[in-house]
Amino acid sequence: MAQTLVRYSDVLEIVGDILKVRIPELGGQAGGGGVAFNDLALIEDPSGFRSLARVTRLDRDMASLQVFSGTKGLSNRASARFLGHAMRVTYSSNILGRVFRGDGKPLDSGPDLSQDPQLDIDGPSVNPTRRHLAAKMIRTNIPMIDVFNALVESQKIPIFSVAGEPYNELLARIGIQADADIVVFGGLGLILSLIHI
Repeated sequence: MAQTLVRYSDVLEIVGDILKVRIPELGGQAGGGGVAFNDLALIEDPSGFRSLARVTRLDRDMASLQVFSGTKGLSNRASARFLGHAMRVTYSSNILGRVFRGDGKPLDSGPDLSQDPQLDIDGPSVNPTRRHLAAKMIRTNIPMIDVFNALVESQKIPIFSVAGEPYNELLARIGIQADADIVVFGGLGLILSLIHI
């Protein structure tokens, strides 16, 4: 049974990347009107602007939303439809070798993943006192990484770059040469040129 999403269009304020919208059903309680902290919302504007947003605050009959695409070009004629769940990602072996946008939707032309299981990614923080310490070194065959910033299994490594630097080649070398079964790349503000091997 398809769920009908209610559209809320009483925009109170837009400041920075935060949009505040009135939701009469809240009645001063978090979770009222089917809206909860960290829930996703679809923001739409008559100009054609569309973006996902996340509930960052609930105060009486007002919800504050962090608009993921920013609010540039957004007017007070915008509306919000709450999806009733937090951010989710597909979790199955079908995601291996795929390329995704920041919201978890596939960027490539691979098979549809809509029927695969999904997990909420917004959960409690990990308790570091119960974490298993990683011990297996991952060899990348890139001396500056292997000697000065050695990677171990399940570890993240930040790679910073400025415009014009050849980061795609470095990332490709890590992906090809790393002594690992699975390598996951995540990027912010990158212009990707997909490398086919």
